[in-house]
Amino acid sequence: MTEYTQILSDTKDGVLTLTLNRPDRLNAWTDVMHNELKHAIVTGGQDEAVRVIVVTGAGRGFCAGADMDVLQGIQGGARDRMTEIEEPASDLRDLYPGRFGYMYACPKPIIAAINGACAGIGLIFALFADLRYAAAEAKFTTAFAQRGLIAEHGIGWLLPRLIGETKALDLLLTARKFTGREAAELGLVNEALPTGELMGNVQHTAHHLATMVSPRSIAVMKRQIRKTYFQSYSDALAEADAEMEKSFTTFDFKEGVASFVERRPAAFKGQ
Repeated sequence: MTEYTQILSDTKDGVLTLTLNRPDRLNAWTDVMHNELKHAIVTGGQDEAVRVIVVTGAGRGFCAGADMDVLQGIQGGARDRMTEIEEPASDLRDLYPGRFGYMYACPKPIIAAINGACAGIGLIFALFADLRYAAAEAKFTTAFAQRGLIAEHGIGWLLPRLIGETKALDLLLTARKFTGREAAELGLVNEALPTGELMGNVQHTAHHLATMVSPRSIAVMKRQIRKTYFQSYSDALAEADAEMEKSFTTFDFKEGVASFVERRPAAFKGQ
């Protein structure tokens, strides 16, 4: 089992929970944290025991952006090089290069449980998750404009597609702070919840995904959605038709139908 220094990893009942673990720095982002998260997510994506991946933060924050020591090092001309982690071949990885493209290429659903401060690169990481739930009082900010930076790591492409250009420009240009409650109103997160209810809700959703739906269906649909940004409607429809034909031959399709007819829980295998 891999030993991590800046994240915690726990797998239970098909749910891999990863916790950013620098609570004294509000889980500020470092290259070590990036490498460990990427390794855990890429590995979890290939692990048959993992059906769902949840990422949250230790203590009061989710991730308060890049560690200021790292930013000062960049200003002085020094920067740690990130160790490249071998990833399985993926057409999605080709479509989404860059720091967080591996999250789209992961066949397992990724849920961000945003328990507190979420800023800068921490916000970008959360946006690449498939589902996002936030504590209602969690504080968000893009932060870049207040640091003399730009819309990094694809957020200038992704954010308008999630919430619309006008709202995206507001958040990027002003770098203003907003709450988890407003994030839900903007459509940036799926739901904002009282802090004490956040993880219970996320774990309930994760358990549903791990036990009640086909892992194969999830992987295919996740890939379909992310590819549509680069497809015409007719191309997306043709791919859907081809994938539907393939699904008819799978164990999960037969099990899904049989479990419905027999009025019992399905025992999907992802095959």
